[in-house]
Amino acid sequence: MPLHRGDVAKDGASDRRTRRVNPFYGEANPVSGMTEAPPTHRLPDAPLAPSTAYQLVHDELMLDGNARLNLATFVTTWMEPQADVLLSECRDKNMIDKDEYPQTAELERRCVAMLADLWHAPDPGTVVGCSTTGSSEACMLAGMALKRRWARRNPDRYPAKDVRPNLVMGVNVQVCWDKFCTFWEVESRQVPMEGDRFHLDPGAAAELCDENTIGVVGIMGSTFDGSYEPVGELCAALDRLQERTGLDVPVHVDGASGAMIAPFLDEDLVWDFRLPRVVSINTSGHKYGLVYPGVGWALWRSTAELPDDLVFRVNYLGGEMPTFALNFSRPGAQVVAQYYTFLRLGREGFRAVQQTTRDVARGLADRIGSMGDFRLLTRGDELPVFAFTTAPDVTAYDVFDVSRRLREHGWLVPAYTFPANREDLSVLRVVCRNGFSSDLAELLLEDLGRLLPELRRQPHPLIRDREAATGFHH
Repeated sequence: MPLHRGDVAKDGASDRRTRRVNPFYGEANPVSGMTEAPPTHRLPDAPLAPSTAYQLVHDELMLDGNARLNLATFVTTWMEPQADVLLSECRDKNMIDKDEYPQTAELERRCVAMLADLWHAPDPGTVVGCSTTGSSEACMLAGMALKRRWARRNPDRYPAKDVRPNLVMGVNVQVCWDKFCTFWEVESRQVPMEGDRFHLDPGAAAELCDENTIGVVGIMGSTFDGSYEPVGELCAALDRLQERTGLDVPVHVDGASGAMIAPFLDEDLVWDFRLPRVVSINTSGHKYGLVYPGVGWALWRSTAELPDDLVFRVNYLGGEMPTFALNFSRPGAQVVAQYYTFLRLGREGFRAVQQTTRDVARGLADRIGSMGDFRLLTRGDELPVFAFTTAPDVTAYDVFDVSRRLREHGWLVPAYTFPANREDLSVLRVVCRNGFSSDLAELLLEDLGRLLPELRRQPHPLIRDREAATGFHH
């Protein structure tokens, strides 16, 4: 969650503003609305009519962007009306209260079983998993399990002041992994980008491992450019490391997006529990699981991979239940929506939806690449996501100018700089999702085509604070 300060405006000044109420928002007598001026940063003294409160909030939210035109987010922005009905019917259900809502808990269990089958668990009967608020929480839980298993294997060395566990990953990881390492006091060892390799190198990752390594994170796929990391090659490199040194380093697959793409579109790609070294996988139900936020999933290949002392058993809601989560109370509606989506689409339906999204991404990438002003880094043929930058001979404008001008037309296309060893590279990224149709892609191309002549006439790129140039890094 972003951190906010109370009673402070965006410019840092104290904010004592009040809301001006349109007279027609009031009760039957429009004059009554003229006397109402609720404050914006403290609780009003008196209640408002529900219609008035609704209209005030509704009008202010008109300033938000259009979610369907947001090509920065990976999060689902469209579901069917039937899913909306189910979400509405279940919005009061607390997922943690499994004694009160046993059938909602059963639907959660079925989702875990379906994912275990989808990710080729060798023995679905021994898989253990849970729903989460999203992939960030799922990654935290997976990291905690890795650290606890490592500590159990090293009881004579940890905890000790001179021993610090480490986690190996690519520099392109989502920020949740940096948070995990900071919150749980784990050293983050990151493989930098090199040249045209924008994600983890298996050999370099293996070289960073030692006796204090709790695990290696492989990403399916990268939020920076949509590419899959070579999880199979990573496991092979760690196999060779074990043969040489005896170090047995487990792998967690962060499949926030790709774990719901690869099983349907890249069936021959081995990245999941078919690899014995993969001990856990997470995904976001609210990304390519096609459910509104927020729901995620974390699965471990067996109960042996999830230390029992991390699992709490509580009975003060009416029945004893095991729980492994950072949150306690959380909505059950999204879990119900996930089960609905699994039931509604099945394998063939998911394959059709994801293939359509990938086709849109590929087609859009090819059209942008053919404009001559841009160079493609990826083409949307793994995740339906692609990154591109300006061509070497383009000097009048940069990617930040393109992002700014597209935003004037309602399109939210993030521009950002790549991390360590490729800070020289600034890109635009387009995330295609279910609901972003080929027709919308055509409209984006038309707007981009209209903007390019104006951008080409600039004498040089506009100078600005690039840290604030876009609010859409991931």
